[in-house]
Amino acid sequence: MNSNNPFLNNKTFSTAVSRKDNTFNAVTIDDNQDMTLSGTINRSLILFLLLIASATVIWWATSNEILNPIVPIIGGAVVGLILVLIASFKPEYSSYLAPGYALFEGLFIGGISVIFEAMYPGIVTQAVGATFVTFAVCLGLYKYKIVKVTEQFKSIVIAATLAIATYYLFSWVFSLFTSFVPVHYGNSMMSIGISVFVIVIAAMNLFLDFDMIEKGVQQRMPKYMEWYGAMGLMITLVWLYIEFLRLLSKLSKK
Repeated sequence: MNSNNPFLNNKTFSTAVSRKDNTFNAVTIDDNQDMTLSGTINRSLILFLLLIASATVIWWATSNEILNPIVPIIGGAVVGLILVLIASFKPEYSSYLAPGYALFEGLFIGGISVIFEAMYPGIVTQAVGATFVTFAVCLGLYKYKIVKVTEQFKSIVIAATLAIATYYLFSWVFSLFTSFVPVHYGNSMMSIGISVFVIVIAAMNLFLDFDMIEKGVQQRMPKYMEWYGAMGLMITLVWLYIEFLRLLSKLSKK
């Protein structure tokens, strides 16, 4: 089974192995050209810092009414999606695409955060804290093998994630052309329950990401896969943060 994260899937990792095997026929590859856990962690930190820097600039610009937050939200989302799609097909370019994704995703995050903070003061700090705590807990559970990523576990998480994506897509399309109001809108108990469920699934995707990165290191993937893995992990964290913003905003209306 593949990770639902398009960046961290078996097909991509298998392709990377194949490319590396072909390289072995021509030259000898040393350990410095292999994917490592420390290297992936370092790349993840770099992407995180780039995202924070970009988001901070947008936060300052929009808070001082220099820029309309809608502009970076749309621009960051569109360009970020394009970079994701390119990297999905060309992972060998991840060392260039991943930093670009972090910067543009920072524009999106910065704009969204400003809007939520204006509506619900203090919500951004809460969402950031909740995201970090969730990440730390999931990492600890995975590291100490309290949660094991089995094939059945993968199947459940992937099925749930696909169901959520399908629901969000159809709800958005119907709301555009009809008077349909999605169930997850508003602050009803049903809406809050859906948000909690989505957050749980997003958190469970972190386990899949950890597992695929670990397997990539064990299989000695090419060095550029460190950027690829870090980028995939960043996608999940951004999703988790957005879902926490949604949940906290619903709870603030109570």
